[in-house]
Amino acid sequence: MLLYITLGSTDLARSQIFYDAVLAPLSVTRRVTEDDELGYAPEGDAEAEADRRCRLWVLTPVNGKEATFGNGAMTALDAPSRDAVDAFYAAAIANGGTDEGAPGLRPYHASFYACYVRDPDGNKLSAVCEKP
Repeated sequence: MLLYITLGSTDLARSQIFYDAVLAPLSVTRRVTEDDELGYAPEGDAEAEADRRCRLWVLTPVNGKEATFGNGAMTALDAPSRDAVDAFYAAAIANGGTDEGAPGLRPYHASFYACYVRDPDGNKLSAVCEKP
């Protein structure tokens, strides 16, 4: 249903350090590095390999204004394991992110294991593993 997600940044160099670190446990790597944008795609994604399509973009706003985040907006990322959720959370906190909910089971269903953080620009992120 979703083609890609973009998140605004006021400091792309800082965002590169943050996203490189937090996405690594989810097997997502930076594929595009430009002056005004960073593109990330899952490792081994055949479609991404064929046309370099990235599914997550971090960029400076095109309109030249300061990046802002939406209240109630969140990007949830699929994690391959609970250990990956834990590693995502630890990397986020170690690289300038802030806690919005430590890793743990949530009441959405019996295997919904997630954490919640904000990136250095305030964008809310979640890493979720739904495996038992």
